[in-house]
Amino acid sequence: MIPLTENLIRSSFVNASKGDAKRAAIPSLDAVRWDELECFGWQDSRRPQLHYVVLEVDDQPVSIMLRGSDKTAARKMMCAWCEDIVDGLHAASFVAPLGGPGGRRGNTVGIWLCADFRCSRNVRRAPTAFESQTEDEHLLAFHREQRIQRLRERSESFARTVMAG
Repeated sequence: MIPLTENLIRSSFVNASKGDAKRAAIPSLDAVRWDELECFGWQDSRRPQLHYVVLEVDDQPVSIMLRGSDKTAARKMMCAWCEDIVDGLHAASFVAPLGGPGGRRGNTVGIWLCADFRCSRNVRRAPTAFESQTEDEHLLAFHREQRIQRLRERSESFARTVMAG
């Protein structure tokens, strides 16, 4: 992912008003390892019901505002982006207002994601014994790259849905 600045994040929102983008509490970006991320997400420290995620679409940052649910699932859920199975404490239902006229009419799209947006970390983790069934380092690296690519495709598809409004 390209290194982001606060101004770049605020100017790339596709489903938030200029006022909402201005009010978003952006976390410190100093220690972020951009080369290990496909998406950068966080919870607003001042308004905990709001979450934000920044993705790359056509090599450009796209910031999306999400509303999180106060409720968590008691069962395991699969994240729609990294397809990792996460427990109810770490999976959350999010709703994103659509961009453009659809969003102004109140239309939204929902999705289940890792609550702390750890998808980039999940696709880079070592495979489980069931997933790998091999010790070949080249094959394991290939599978990891495939998981990273699928995360990019699924998250970009979601961003395009929000942008299309």
